[in-house]
Amino acid sequence: MNQTVSGFSKLTKEEKINWIAQTYFSEPENALNLIKSYWNSDASLQKLHDEFIENTITNFYLPLGIAPNFVINRKNYTVPMAIEESSVVAAAAKSAKFWATRGGFKTTVLDTEKIGQVHFIFNGNRDKLRSFFNDIQEELIASTDSITQNMRSRGGGIRNIELRDLSEKLQGYFQLHVTFETKDSMGANFINSCLEQLAQTLKTKASNYTDFTSDESNIEVVMSILSNYVPNCLVRAEVSCAVSELIDKKIEDPEAFAEKFVQAVRIAEIEPYRAVTHNKGIMNGIDSVVLATGNDFRAVEAGVHAYAARNGQYSSLSHAEVKDGIFRFWMDVPLALGTVGGLTSLHPMVKLALSILEKPSARDLMQIVAAVGLAQNFAALRSLTTTGIQEGHMKMHLNNILNQFQANDTERQQVKEHFKNQVVSHAAVVAFLEELRKK
Repeated sequence: MNQTVSGFSKLTKEEKINWIAQTYFSEPENALNLIKSYWNSDASLQKLHDEFIENTITNFYLPLGIAPNFVINRKNYTVPMAIEESSVVAAAAKSAKFWATRGGFKTTVLDTEKIGQVHFIFNGNRDKLRSFFNDIQEELIASTDSITQNMRSRGGGIRNIELRDLSEKLQGYFQLHVTFETKDSMGANFINSCLEQLAQTLKTKASNYTDFTSDESNIEVVMSILSNYVPNCLVRAEVSCAVSELIDKKIEDPEAFAEKFVQAVRIAEIEPYRAVTHNKGIMNGIDSVVLATGNDFRAVEAGVHAYAARNGQYSSLSHAEVKDGIFRFWMDVPLALGTVGGLTSLHPMVKLALSILEKPSARDLMQIVAAVGLAQNFAALRSLTTTGIQEGHMKMHLNNILNQFQANDTERQQVKEHFKNQVVSHAAVVAFLEELRKK
């Protein structure tokens, strides 16, 4: 079967889904019905969704859940989380409730610096290049005035431009390393527009610089682009309490629990195989709030994992200690987020999520997201060091198994009653369901 198609983006939406249905499905009508069943009944709302990306054929839904009782810097938050993994929202909510009676989460924005770079090749005299840069630095910044005017009026803009010499790693490779403050905007388009203007000014000024030879004046700009590695756009989240206060239904011996918890974190600090899964749990919480608030979770993921490897080995983002009878658990995490621009002003569910969070600033959102990530990590480590991760996870996964086998209401009730005090596994649930149906 020839599956290539010419001019797909120019087809109407109806033509696109007809081509998909006819090309890939033996029963095209069923595929068409499924695709259309996920369209929004409000035509104007569907049109809005269609225009977010190219070649839209339908919507792909994720559940939007709520984790209440997050006390962050003495303020109570109800946090929206968009995620499909069954136990994440439940774990975050339990962790939030646990810490709400123990002082809550304390968060601090350490800095909000964002980074962009103009990458270029220069094969001339490096001392001349440094002198050239020093001479034009103010003109470089001034050339972006029309772009940065509104951002500067809000207290943002370009913080600094630095010439970096990386020619020992790649022949002739230099960069303008530019730092930005973008206030409540994530600022990707703003940063990239500034960088492209800086690149143009760099080339223009070089072509007229009298100390350069003709070859030196021809600076080759390779690319101008923001970086999603933002090690100085950093927020700290932490929880702490007396070790004796850790006691609850799952934690009968708080001293033993605290010691084991700290050991589990230290294992993640030194063992990359564990650290990846450990940090993935943190990102379960972070990504779900980032997605719900219309931010770029892929950029956040990339930046966070780069930060986790900043010392040459991938390691735990979180840390724990017991000192003078106090249990402390904390994390520093880079988060470049925005609450204005992009989807935040377009997507109705993003607007809803931000309203539930009481319309936070970018700094507020950084702190909320970091707290949820730490809460998720605490919940996972608490389970791992007490009952094990699968007990809670598989009970939450039970609904997915029942849906997979199209259990009716009576079967659901009987299965859930049976597994109240039994180990939940896919095989065990299927076997019990089959026995029920035999009867």
